[in-house]
Amino acid sequence: MSEEILFAAEDQVFDFSSTQAEEPADFQKFLIFMTDDLKLGVVAEYVVEILNNQSITYLPMVPDFIRGIINMRGQIIPIVDIRLRLGKAPTDNSLVIVLNVDGVFLGILVDAVDQMLDIAREDILPVPVQSTQLLVSGMCSLPDGSGTMMVLDCAQLMPDD
Repeated sequence: MSEEILFAAEDQVFDFSSTQAEEPADFQKFLIFMTDDLKLGVVAEYVVEILNNQSITYLPMVPDFIRGIINMRGQIIPIVDIRLRLGKAPTDNSLVIVLNVDGVFLGILVDAVDQMLDIAREDILPVPVQSTQLLVSGMCSLPDGSGTMMVLDCAQLMPDD
């Protein structure tokens, strides 16, 4: 992707431009966000855009964790509420992280965006419990000492059927 996408939240600016050539091979860039006091991270190369105050159109006859769809510049994007997907109570949050996972666009509704960090691949540990229903594929202590990040497995967000 040659175009540079920036998002400013409060005093932070997140740069989602492709940085594969600049990053050492043993590090990976993650966008870290908060949901229900959990720090979750997605690989930054999946992130297309962060949207605030989006009007979500309700869809009938879909799983409860799919809050609806948004229209992003003519593209229809389904929105998954991470809180509901984790079995937690929903909130009125309207911060959407739009992801492109293997050519499939998907929005995730989150509480807040925290930071963008380069994390050593060797620091990401496997999740102790293996399950096909698990939404995380790894975890690590954050290098700045601010807690533990769970790596969101984006492929598990949508139902198979």
